[in-house]
Amino acid sequence: MTLATLITLLRLALIPVFAWVAVDYGRSVDAGNSDESQRWLAVAIYTLASVLDGIDGWIARTFDQKTLMGAILDPLVDKALLMTGLLTATFVNWGIDWHLPIWFIVLVIARDLEIIIGIWVLYYLNRRVPITPLWVGKACTVTQMIAMGWIMLHFTAIDLIYPTIVAAVFTLWSAYEYYLMGYRQLPRNSRS
Repeated sequence: MTLATLITLLRLALIPVFAWVAVDYGRSVDAGNSDESQRWLAVAIYTLASVLDGIDGWIARTFDQKTLMGAILDPLVDKALLMTGLLTATFVNWGIDWHLPIWFIVLVIARDLEIIIGIWVLYYLNRRVPITPLWVGKACTVTQMIAMGWIMLHFTAIDLIYPTIVAAVFTLWSAYEYYLMGYRQLPRNSRS
């Protein structure tokens, strides 16, 4: 097992720790005695897991540690971390009476299901799935993380609806672009 894969597994292990600390913080807020050290610990754990994502990718590329396991595991851990963060930003009380709206988390889940189902269909029909990451997909992830961070960091200078709308626009846009990418790869479309 490579160092890059070990770091990815560490990131995976940090996800339930982050969730536990975030939920525990939310309970302290609900009880009326918010423990701000827990909030900052949750932010630190999430940040560490996110930073380690860049480090494991850099190690894999720089030291030729690219493996099939890493290629499969890394994006799954990325998605699990992001989804866990978004779910806590939707359902956990972060102490500022702001939550990501339910419609937003439904939109994010629907986009991810569209991509997963599309990959299955393409693999079934073509026996291969040449998916290229798109800049709009990366912008989608970044804007979702910003909306989540808005809550976790208690950034109240600008209403949460604005970063949420920006993230929703990129989520819809990336869903559309990935749909088009998959549609072009369907057997009847790839011949033309």
